[in-house]
Amino acid sequence: MSGKITKADIIDSLYEKTTVSKKDIHLIIDGLFDEIKAAILQRHIVELRGFGTFEVKTRKGKSHARNPKTGEQVSVPDHGVASFRPGRELKLEAWKILSNSGDE
Repeated sequence: MSGKITKADIIDSLYEKTTVSKKDIHLIIDGLFDEIKAAILQRHIVELRGFGTFEVKTRKGKSHARNPKTGEQVSVPDHGVASFRPGRELKLEAWKILSNSGDE
């Protein structure tokens, strides 16, 4: 069973593999995330070949939606949704995970 990996875990892993300080790695990681976030919020598509594509897609609103907590009928306007599509390489490798798990 797999667990959750945090940004701190990624920073620690990169620190062990490089000679760069944790502080500098943290700045680079934060800068990368800030750049991706700023770009998609400006409606740009961010494509990282071999990894995937980030973008904001428009989700159509609904005039007859239901609040799951209260059951109350509400209207939901059109709105943006952050989206990630895995790249071809990531998709192919992810496909193998469960298909190979029965072989063990």
